[in-house]
Amino acid sequence: MDDKTLTIEFVRVTEHAAIASAKHVGRGDEKAADKAAVDSMRSSLDWIDIDGTIVIGEGERDQAPMLYIGEKVGTGKGQAVDIAVDPLEGTTICAQGGQNSISVMAIADHGHFLHAPDTYMDKIAVGPKAKGAIDLTLSPSKNLQRIAEALNRYVEDLTVVILNRERHQNLISEVRKSGARIKLIQDGDISGAIAAAKEDTGVDVLMGIGGAPEGVISAAALRCVGGDMQGRLTFRNEEEKERAKKMGIEDFDKIYSIDELASGDVIFAATGVTTGEYLPGVVFFPGGAKTSSVVMRSKTRTARYIEAIHYFDYKDIS
Repeated sequence: MDDKTLTIEFVRVTEHAAIASAKHVGRGDEKAADKAAVDSMRSSLDWIDIDGTIVIGEGERDQAPMLYIGEKVGTGKGQAVDIAVDPLEGTTICAQGGQNSISVMAIADHGHFLHAPDTYMDKIAVGPKAKGAIDLTLSPSKNLQRIAEALNRYVEDLTVVILNRERHQNLISEVRKSGARIKLIQDGDISGAIAAAKEDTGVDVLMGIGGAPEGVISAAALRCVGGDMQGRLTFRNEEEKERAKKMGIEDFDKIYSIDELASGDVIFAATGVTTGEYLPGVVFFPGGAKTSSVVMRSKTRTARYIEAIHYFDYKDIS
Protein backbone atom coordinates (compact mmCIF):
# COMPACT_ATOMS: atom_id res chain seq x y z
CA MET A 1 0.00 0.00 0.00
CA ASP A 2 1.63 3.18 -1.20
CA ASP A 3 -0.93 5.89 -0.46
CA LYS A 4 -0.27 7.29 3.02
CA THR A 5 -3.55 9.18 2.98
CA LEU A 6 -5.37 5.86 3.23
CA THR A 7 -4.47 5.66 6.91
CA ILE A 8 -6.61 8.72 7.67
CA GLU A 9 -9.42 7.50 5.42
CA PHE A 10 -9.64 4.25 7.37
CA VAL A 11 -9.77 6.13 10.69
CA ARG A 12 -12.77 8.05 9.41
CA VAL A 13 -14.50 4.71 8.78
CA THR A 14 -14.00 3.51 12.36
CA GLU A 15 -14.92 6.94 13.74
CA HIS A 16 -18.27 6.89 11.97
CA ALA A 17 -19.02 3.31 13.01
CA ALA A 18 -18.10 4.09 16.62
CA ILE A 19 -20.38 7.13 16.77
CA ALA A 20 -23.26 5.22 15.19
CA SER A 21 -23.01 2.34 17.66
CA ALA A 22 -22.31 4.60 20.66
CA LYS A 23 -25.78 6.04 20.26
CA HIS A 24 -27.01 2.66 21.54
CA VAL A 25 -24.72 2.37 24.59
CA GLY A 26 -26.56 0.99 27.61
CA ARG A 27 -29.89 0.57 25.83
CA GLY A 28 -29.78 -3.22 26.02
CA ASP A 29 -30.26 -3.85 22.29
CA GLU A 30 -27.23 -5.69 20.94
CA LYS A 31 -28.67 -6.13 17.46
CA ALA A 32 -29.42 -2.42 17.06
CA ALA A 33 -25.93 -1.43 18.20
CA ASP A 34 -24.26 -3.92 15.88
CA LYS A 35 -26.47 -2.99 12.92
CA ALA A 36 -25.69 0.69 13.38
CA ALA A 37 -21.96 -0.01 13.30
CA VAL A 38 -22.18 -2.34 10.29
CA ASP A 39 -24.37 0.02 8.27
CA SER A 40 -22.13 3.00 8.99
CA MET A 41 -18.89 1.17 8.25
CA ARG A 42 -20.22 -0.27 5.01
CA SER A 43 -21.44 3.08 3.69
CA SER A 44 -18.22 4.84 4.73
CA LEU A 45 -16.07 2.34 2.84
CA ASP A 46 -17.89 3.18 -0.40
CA TRP A 47 -16.16 6.56 -0.55
CA ILE A 48 -12.57 5.31 -0.40
CA ASP A 49 -10.58 4.88 -3.61
CA ILE A 50 -9.64 1.23 -3.12
CA ASP A 51 -10.48 -2.07 -4.75
CA GLY A 52 -11.24 -3.74 -1.44
CA THR A 53 -12.34 -7.26 -0.53
CA ILE A 54 -13.71 -8.22 2.88
CA VAL A 55 -11.80 -11.30 4.07
CA ILE A 56 -12.74 -11.10 7.77
CA GLY A 57 -16.22 -9.75 8.34
CA GLU A 58 -19.71 -10.39 9.58
CA GLY A 59 -19.86 -13.92 8.20
CA GLU A 60 -20.55 -15.66 4.92
CA ARG A 61 -22.80 -14.09 2.33
CA ASP A 62 -25.89 -16.10 3.30
CA GLN A 63 -25.43 -15.05 6.94
CA ALA A 64 -24.68 -11.34 6.56
CA PRO A 65 -26.28 -8.76 4.23
CA MET A 66 -23.29 -6.42 4.58
CA LEU A 67 -19.55 -6.76 5.16
CA TYR A 68 -19.76 -10.45 4.34
CA ILE A 69 -16.67 -12.45 3.42
CA GLY A 70 -15.86 -11.82 -0.23
CA GLU A 71 -17.83 -8.59 -0.53
CA LYS A 72 -16.23 -5.89 -2.68
CA VAL A 73 -15.95 -2.44 -1.08
CA GLY A 74 -14.54 0.92 -2.09
CA THR A 75 -14.85 2.75 -5.37
CA GLY A 76 -12.92 0.05 -7.21
CA LYS A 77 -10.52 2.66 -8.60
CA GLY A 78 -7.55 2.25 -6.28
CA GLN A 79 -5.26 -0.41 -4.89
CA ALA A 80 -6.37 -4.01 -4.43
CA VAL A 81 -6.49 -4.63 -0.68
CA ASP A 82 -7.91 -7.19 1.72
CA ILE A 83 -9.88 -5.86 4.67
CA ALA A 84 -10.60 -7.40 8.06
CA VAL A 85 -13.36 -5.69 10.04
CA ASP A 86 -15.13 -5.86 13.36
CA PRO A 87 -17.51 -2.90 13.23
CA LEU A 88 -18.38 -3.34 16.90
CA GLU A 89 -16.15 -5.56 18.97
CA GLY A 90 -17.89 -6.03 22.27
CA THR A 91 -21.51 -5.87 21.15
CA THR A 92 -22.77 -6.99 24.56
CA ILE A 93 -20.46 -4.53 26.29
CA CYS A 94 -21.87 -1.67 24.24
CA ALA A 95 -25.48 -2.70 24.81
CA GLN A 96 -24.92 -3.04 28.55
CA GLY A 97 -22.89 0.14 28.90
CA GLY A 98 -19.68 -1.64 29.87
CA GLN A 99 -16.06 -0.95 29.01
CA ASN A 100 -13.73 -1.81 26.13
CA SER A 101 -16.02 -1.89 23.08
CA ILE A 102 -14.33 -0.60 19.92
CA SER A 103 -14.83 -0.28 16.19
CA VAL A 104 -11.86 -1.77 14.38
CA MET A 105 -10.48 -2.68 10.97
CA ALA A 106 -7.21 -3.87 9.45
CA ILE A 107 -6.03 -3.56 5.86
CA ALA A 108 -3.29 -5.40 3.96
CA ASP A 109 -2.24 -6.06 0.40
CA HIS A 110 -4.17 -8.89 -1.23
CA GLY A 111 -3.40 -12.33 0.19
CA HIS A 112 -1.71 -11.22 3.40
CA PHE A 113 -4.40 -12.14 5.95
CA LEU A 114 -5.20 -15.68 7.07
CA HIS A 115 -8.73 -16.41 5.88
CA ALA A 116 -9.84 -17.54 9.31
CA PRO A 117 -13.14 -19.40 9.55
CA ASP A 118 -15.79 -18.30 12.02
CA THR A 119 -14.62 -20.56 14.82
CA TYR A 120 -12.49 -20.25 17.95
CA MET A 121 -8.76 -19.72 18.29
CA ASP A 122 -6.46 -20.45 21.22
CA LYS A 123 -4.27 -17.33 21.49
CA ILE A 124 -1.31 -15.91 23.31
CA ALA A 125 -0.22 -12.33 22.67
CA VAL A 126 2.51 -10.11 24.10
CA GLY A 127 4.24 -6.81 23.46
CA PRO A 128 7.58 -6.13 21.75
CA LYS A 129 9.79 -6.82 24.77
CA ALA A 130 8.51 -10.39 25.04
CA LYS A 131 8.65 -11.12 21.31
CA GLY A 132 9.97 -14.64 20.73
CA ALA A 133 9.27 -15.78 24.28
CA ILE A 134 5.85 -17.34 23.67
CA ASP A 135 5.10 -20.89 22.55
CA LEU A 136 1.60 -22.37 22.43
CA THR A 137 3.02 -25.89 22.68
CA LEU A 138 4.09 -25.07 26.25
CA SER A 139 1.91 -24.76 29.34
CA PRO A 140 0.58 -21.38 30.49
CA SER A 141 2.92 -21.55 33.50
CA LYS A 142 5.97 -22.12 31.31
CA ASN A 143 4.96 -19.30 28.99
CA LEU A 144 4.61 -16.95 31.95
CA GLN A 145 8.09 -17.91 33.13
CA ARG A 146 9.53 -17.19 29.69
CA ILE A 147 7.66 -13.86 29.42
CA ALA A 148 8.84 -12.81 32.88
CA GLU A 149 12.44 -13.60 31.93
CA ALA A 150 12.13 -11.58 28.72
CA LEU A 151 10.75 -8.62 30.67
CA ASN A 152 13.34 -9.02 33.45
CA ARG A 153 10.58 -9.39 36.02
CA TYR A 154 9.06 -11.98 38.30
CA VAL A 155 5.99 -14.00 37.26
CA GLU A 156 4.22 -12.44 40.25
CA ASP A 157 4.63 -9.04 38.56
CA LEU A 158 2.77 -10.08 35.41
CA THR A 159 -0.88 -9.35 34.61
CA VAL A 160 -2.74 -11.73 32.29
CA VAL A 161 -5.91 -10.80 30.42
CA ILE A 162 -8.36 -13.69 30.04
CA LEU A 163 -11.93 -13.77 28.73
CA ASN A 164 -14.28 -14.63 31.57
CA ARG A 165 -15.66 -17.89 30.19
CA GLU A 166 -16.41 -21.31 31.68
CA ARG A 167 -13.96 -22.88 29.22
CA HIS A 168 -11.13 -20.97 30.87
CA GLN A 169 -11.51 -22.31 34.41
CA ASN A 170 -8.45 -24.57 34.13
CA LEU A 171 -6.41 -21.76 32.56
CA ILE A 172 -7.44 -19.33 35.28
CA SER A 173 -6.54 -21.87 37.97
CA GLU A 174 -3.09 -22.49 36.51
CA VAL A 175 -2.32 -18.80 36.09
CA ARG A 176 -3.32 -18.16 39.69
CA LYS A 177 -1.10 -20.98 40.91
CA SER A 178 1.82 -19.48 38.99
CA GLY A 179 1.43 -16.29 41.04
CA ALA A 180 0.55 -13.96 38.17
CA ARG A 181 -2.31 -11.47 38.42
CA ILE A 182 -5.43 -11.90 36.27
CA LYS A 183 -7.67 -9.33 34.64
CA LEU A 184 -10.92 -10.98 33.54
CA ILE A 185 -12.81 -9.33 30.68
CA GLN A 186 -16.33 -10.03 29.47
CA ASP A 187 -15.66 -9.43 25.78
CA GLY A 188 -13.20 -7.65 23.53
CA ASP A 189 -10.07 -9.75 23.27
CA ILE A 190 -8.79 -7.54 20.42
CA SER A 191 -8.53 -4.76 22.98
CA GLY A 192 -6.92 -7.20 25.38
CA ALA A 193 -4.28 -8.21 22.86
CA ILE A 194 -3.45 -4.61 22.00
CA ALA A 195 -3.31 -3.67 25.69
CA ALA A 196 -0.59 -6.29 26.18
CA ALA A 197 1.61 -4.32 23.77
CA LYS A 198 1.10 -0.94 25.46
CA GLU A 199 3.11 -0.47 28.64
CA ASP A 200 0.85 1.99 30.45
CA THR A 201 -2.14 -0.42 30.43
CA GLY A 202 -0.57 -2.65 33.08
CA VAL A 203 -1.32 -5.71 30.93
CA ASP A 204 1.50 -8.06 29.93
CA VAL A 205 -0.10 -10.95 28.05
CA LEU A 206 -3.39 -12.16 26.61
CA MET A 207 -4.16 -15.86 26.99
CA GLY A 208 -7.11 -18.08 26.14
CA ILE A 209 -9.66 -19.00 23.52
CA GLY A 210 -11.59 -16.36 21.60
CA GLY A 211 -12.83 -15.75 18.08
CA ALA A 212 -10.52 -16.73 15.22
CA PRO A 213 -11.42 -13.70 13.05
CA GLU A 214 -10.61 -11.44 16.00
CA GLY A 215 -7.28 -13.26 16.25
CA VAL A 216 -6.32 -12.16 12.75
CA ILE A 217 -7.21 -8.54 13.49
CA SER A 218 -5.25 -8.70 16.78
CA ALA A 219 -2.22 -10.03 14.91
CA ALA A 220 -2.44 -7.12 12.46
CA ALA A 221 -2.43 -4.62 15.32
CA LEU A 222 0.45 -6.31 17.12
CA ARG A 223 2.56 -6.39 13.95
CA CYS A 224 2.23 -2.63 13.78
CA VAL A 225 3.88 -2.22 17.19
CA GLY A 226 6.38 -5.08 17.03
CA GLY A 227 4.46 -7.39 19.35
CA ASP A 228 4.09 -11.14 19.07
CA MET A 229 1.25 -13.61 18.89
CA GLN A 230 0.51 -17.26 18.21
CA GLY A 231 -2.84 -18.86 17.47
CA ARG A 232 -4.28 -22.32 16.96
CA LEU A 233 -7.78 -22.92 15.58
CA THR A 234 -10.17 -24.61 18.00
CA PHE A 235 -13.19 -26.14 16.30
CA ARG A 236 -16.53 -26.71 18.00
CA ASN A 237 -17.91 -29.26 15.55
CA GLU A 238 -17.33 -31.05 12.23
CA GLU A 239 -19.32 -28.44 10.33
CA GLU A 240 -16.77 -25.79 11.26
CA LYS A 241 -13.97 -28.05 10.06
CA GLU A 242 -15.69 -28.52 6.72
CA ARG A 243 -16.07 -24.78 6.33
CA ALA A 244 -12.41 -24.35 7.21
CA LYS A 245 -11.44 -26.82 4.48
CA LYS A 246 -13.36 -24.75 1.94
CA MET A 247 -11.35 -21.70 3.05
CA GLY A 248 -8.06 -23.52 2.45
CA ILE A 249 -7.30 -24.70 5.99
CA GLU A 250 -5.77 -28.20 5.83
CA ASP A 251 -3.81 -28.64 9.07
CA PHE A 252 -6.32 -28.32 11.92
CA ASP A 253 -3.59 -28.50 14.59
CA LYS A 254 -1.28 -25.91 13.07
CA ILE A 255 0.06 -23.18 15.33
CA TYR A 256 0.10 -19.93 13.37
CA SER A 257 2.80 -17.35 13.97
CA ILE A 258 1.97 -13.66 13.92
CA ASP A 259 3.36 -13.36 10.38
CA GLU A 260 1.16 -16.24 9.20
CA LEU A 261 -1.91 -14.52 10.62
CA ALA A 262 -1.12 -11.10 9.14
CA SER A 263 1.83 -10.32 6.88
CA GLY A 264 3.20 -7.62 4.61
CA ASP A 265 2.34 -3.95 4.95
CA VAL A 266 -0.55 -3.76 7.42
CA ILE A 267 -2.65 -0.79 8.52
CA PHE A 268 -4.74 -1.02 11.69
CA ALA A 269 -7.37 1.49 12.78
CA ALA A 270 -9.61 1.53 15.83
CA THR A 271 -11.97 3.98 17.55
CA GLY A 272 -13.25 3.59 21.09
CA VAL A 273 -16.99 3.14 21.49
CA THR A 274 -17.04 2.80 25.27
CA THR A 275 -14.05 3.73 27.40
CA GLY A 276 -11.45 1.04 28.05
CA GLU A 277 -7.80 0.55 28.95
CA TYR A 278 -6.70 1.24 25.40
CA LEU A 279 -8.98 3.99 24.07
CA PRO A 280 -11.51 6.43 25.54
CA GLY A 281 -15.06 6.01 24.29
CA VAL A 282 -17.31 8.34 22.31
CA VAL A 283 -18.42 11.43 24.24
CA PHE A 284 -21.56 13.16 23.00
CA PHE A 285 -22.27 16.85 23.45
CA PRO A 286 -25.11 19.00 22.04
CA GLY A 287 -24.80 18.87 18.28
CA GLY A 288 -21.78 16.60 18.08
CA ALA A 289 -19.38 14.06 19.53
CA LYS A 290 -15.73 13.55 20.42
CA THR A 291 -13.91 10.38 19.35
CA SER A 292 -10.56 8.86 20.27
CA SER A 293 -8.81 6.66 17.73
CA VAL A 294 -5.53 5.02 16.88
CA VAL A 295 -4.12 4.25 13.44
CA MET A 296 -0.94 2.22 13.07
CA ARG A 297 1.16 0.94 10.19
CA SER A 298 3.56 -1.99 10.29
CA LYS A 299 5.80 -0.60 7.54
CA THR A 300 6.81 2.47 9.56
CA ARG A 301 5.86 1.33 13.10
CA THR A 302 4.00 4.63 13.38
CA ALA A 303 1.09 4.89 15.82
CA ARG A 304 -1.04 8.00 15.66
CA TYR A 305 -3.58 8.73 18.38
CA ILE A 306 -6.30 10.99 17.07
CA GLU A 307 -8.84 12.94 19.09
CA ALA A 308 -11.52 14.35 16.80
CA ILE A 309 -14.48 16.66 17.30
CA HIS A 310 -17.47 16.00 15.02
CA TYR A 311 -20.25 18.55 14.49
CA PHE A 312 -23.31 16.80 13.14
CA ASP A 313 -24.62 19.90 11.35
CA TYR A 314 -21.56 19.71 9.09
CA LYS A 315 -21.09 15.94 8.86
CA ASP A 316 -23.57 13.23 7.94
CA ILE A 317 -22.94 10.33 10.34
CA SER A 318 -25.76 7.87 9.89
